[in-house]
Amino acid sequence: MSAEPHLAPILADAPWLTAGGTARVLQLLGVDGEEARVVGGAVRNALLGLTPGDIDIATTARPEEVIRRAKAAGIKSVPTGIDHGTVTLVIDSHPYEVTTLREDTETFGRKAKVAFGRDWVKDAERRDFTMNGLSVDASGVVYDHVGGIADAKARRVRFIGDPDQRIAEDYLRILRFFRIHAAFGAGDPDRDGYLACIRGRAGLASLSAERVRMEMLKLLVAGGASAAVLAMAEGGLLQALTGGVAYTGPLSAMIAIERELGLAASSTRRLAALTVAVTEDAKRVAARLRLSNAETKALDSMGHRWWRFAVKDEANARRLLYRLGPERYHDRVLLGWARAGGDVTSTRWRALAELPQRWAAPKFPLKAADFIARGLAEGPALGHVLTLAEDAWLAADFPLDDAALATIADQAAARVSRDEKT
Repeated sequence: MSAEPHLAPILADAPWLTAGGTARVLQLLGVDGEEARVVGGAVRNALLGLTPGDIDIATTARPEEVIRRAKAAGIKSVPTGIDHGTVTLVIDSHPYEVTTLREDTETFGRKAKVAFGRDWVKDAERRDFTMNGLSVDASGVVYDHVGGIADAKARRVRFIGDPDQRIAEDYLRILRFFRIHAAFGAGDPDRDGYLACIRGRAGLASLSAERVRMEMLKLLVAGGASAAVLAMAEGGLLQALTGGVAYTGPLSAMIAIERELGLAASSTRRLAALTVAVTEDAKRVAARLRLSNAETKALDSMGHRWWRFAVKDEANARRLLYRLGPERYHDRVLLGWARAGGDVTSTRWRALAELPQRWAAPKFPLKAADFIARGLAEGPALGHVLTLAEDAWLAADFPLDDAALATIADQAAARVSRDEKT
């Protein structure tokens, strides 16, 4: 499996590698008989011309030696995963995760037994995908023991070694396969990897909700999310993840709408398009993925009678915007649009979606004092009359002139007075 490293310093001019905290950590851990390299996603991203993102560093130095050197250099160290060889160094408030080279001695799901080592090839071969198995030293030399450079250039996400074995080591790699493909791949998913994911799909049931949530939300905002999720659906993988029906058509429509409107990708909107047809779906998905309270409320709001937008005119839409607020209104409109087919040329749907940009809801101008002045005493009746008056004000399309407001207040007060007498 192993291949010769690229001896040319192909990342020698990368500023994130040659200066700042990364360079300092590599210098600290790459002397006196030890070696250190940046590994994984940062190297992949750099080769693809993308921002490196999080920078992870591997080293031959054992954890206690990493801590000793950091202390001598005045660098804060945090033993974030020291049992597995991981120490986080903090430089200028920026964390750098440093992990001692490892090789698996036993694997049983995520709880693999590992031994520290000094073999860069074995360390690369225990990773998930070839494009994630790359490393680069301080001089910019990229080491490729698994064919990752060729796969990165071809935008091909391929498991290292036997795909079935890699998946059995951690079933979350099924989700990561599609997420990494959606973010960095091109064309159809690697066939061997895809078939292995299908064979291993029963293992998805063993994953914690938190881990599934993290990967799903990242997947949904990746550039190739629509095609990747469709491939997952065709492979029978979504049922175990969402616990219900998956709507790939509305997801594709939501992605197209976001792009048409120039909106940032929203994992919550896209999750709603994929999984929520009614509010009961929102509750199920929230429980299955252990969503945050904010995410749960957003899904529930989007799923509440979104279909009414199919018949709403702008006057009705203004009333809903007043009730929901701009964010909740906007997301519900977009879900209705996506479920209506997502025709991005629709001027009607665009007008509804852009209403918050054109119109700001006024505040309800009547106060309790207006009704006390009309003879109502403080208490439950006062709350009731305010609700009646607000409903009438909305039905009248938000009038603000004194005469219209006086009429609304008089009629509401008279109705409550009649109700109290009967």
